[in-house]
Amino acid sequence: MNILILGGAGQVGTELQAHALWDAEFRLHAPTRADLDITDAGAIDAALAERPYAAVINTAAYTAVDKAEGDIAAAWSLNAVAPALLAAATEKAGIPLVHVSTDYVFDGGGAGACTPETPVNPRSVYGASKAAGEIAVRAANPRHAIIRTAWVVSPHPGNFVKTMLRLSAERDRLSVVDDQHGNPTSAGDLAAGLAVIAQRLAREPDAPTGTHQFVNAGATTWCGFAKAIIAAAAGRGGRNIPVDAIPSSAFPMRARRPANSQLSTQSLTDAYGLMPRPWTQALDDILDRLVGPEHTAKETRA
Repeated sequence: MNILILGGAGQVGTELQAHALWDAEFRLHAPTRADLDITDAGAIDAALAERPYAAVINTAAYTAVDKAEGDIAAAWSLNAVAPALLAAATEKAGIPLVHVSTDYVFDGGGAGACTPETPVNPRSVYGASKAAGEIAVRAANPRHAIIRTAWVVSPHPGNFVKTMLRLSAERDRLSVVDDQHGNPTSAGDLAAGLAVIAQRLAREPDAPTGTHQFVNAGATTWCGFAKAIIAAAAGRGGRNIPVDAIPSSAFPMRARRPANSQLSTQSLTDAYGLMPRPWTQALDDILDRLVGPEHTAKETRA
């Protein structure tokens, strides 16, 4: 069975290409953006006609949240138009579509964890474009799984863990916002979940569909996350520097961030039996790959 992975150069797309996630019968295909323009309906149709695909996973997105505020057409093209074209093309070809979305579809104003049924109310161009992409997928291909996620990190470039490690090596003190709450999520864990979902959809005509959410278990703030990264890296030989809590107002950004990005994963557990592990465990695995294994008490004394 063939699986088409879109956005293969990103954090999640890279992790999706780990063959250990897939049963032996599956063959992975991850064309580059140069090979396949997913904003071109003809190019999508041609790609789907190349071989019989059992499922398509779309992790491609315009994720430069602040830049999107001034680059509206590009953000909507990749986050809304492309999913619409993919959903229409996969439905026509009889292929299930797994589409990755985001916590930014919510306004972040409520308490507790948002469920898939929580009304969306995006407050940024990025969030609005991703919400539109969700609507398009639901409308065009009934055999879809939309998976919202948040605060994705990995050993790969372009994420909060890598940034904190770099800054802790350069500076003697950090200041990080402490009034935005969410669930740090391992790209590797998310990819493993997407692989389970795609394989179910590929094999089972009546596999669960709909909108679900995948984040690692447990919530924190960006400041709390930063402190955990610094402390865990220090246990591996890194610098242990202070991290000060500041309000979002002290670090203004062009795009409005949700104050509450917590997502419930209960529907994911009910539909697919997936129970994401705590984010602290996932962070340890990422730091093992980036920094090295944690020093034992004996090694520290030595």
